[in-house]
Amino acid sequence: MKLYFSPGACSLASHIVLREAGLPFELVRVDTGMHKLKDGTDYYSINPKGYVPAIQLDDGQLLTEGAALLQYLGDLAPASGLVPKAGTMERFRENEWLTFVSSEIHKGYSPLFNKDLKDDAKAVLRAKLEKRLGELDKHFASHKYLMGDTFTAADAYLYTVISWSPHTGIDNAKWKHLSEYRQRVADRPKVREALQNEKAAA
Repeated sequence: MKLYFSPGACSLASHIVLREAGLPFELVRVDTGMHKLKDGTDYYSINPKGYVPAIQLDDGQLLTEGAALLQYLGDLAPASGLVPKAGTMERFRENEWLTFVSSEIHKGYSPLFNKDLKDDAKAVLRAKLEKRLGELDKHFASHKYLMGDTFTAADAYLYTVISWSPHTGIDNAKWKHLSEYRQRVADRPKVREALQNEKAAA
């Protein structure tokens, strides 16, 4: 498989899951500003959506959208426990978290990177996002990870997006339990490995 990624982008979640699952893959860096690969290939010719992550399967098919990719990768390595078995209540609970992270957290951060957005508009969006982060802080007061004591694909996704806080004027330190959770994920060997490889590819 090939993972099309950009350092620090939401593709980091898929990268982490690939390593946690022990799956073989090739990293292919995308310049998301120019929409080109290192060799000059037009990324739109590979993924018409133009953004990351995207995974090209061995048979040539392309899969996109982070939450879908995380479930696909987890299902390739069921023993990893990254996603619960399909059809179980646990699987629906993880889908619940993936949807929450995607719609409430990821999409809460995204507009804060928009240089054209007025400061007052960003303040409104930041306040809404901080409310959601506060809810997560309460959750982590009694849970090690999103699903309890087990690290899952949803944690790879949440870790990735809350790591954007320093770039968006949000101080995670105000939420003790959320900060401890982020550090707990950051300390995982495969997470460190993914970050090191992305840095080397930058």
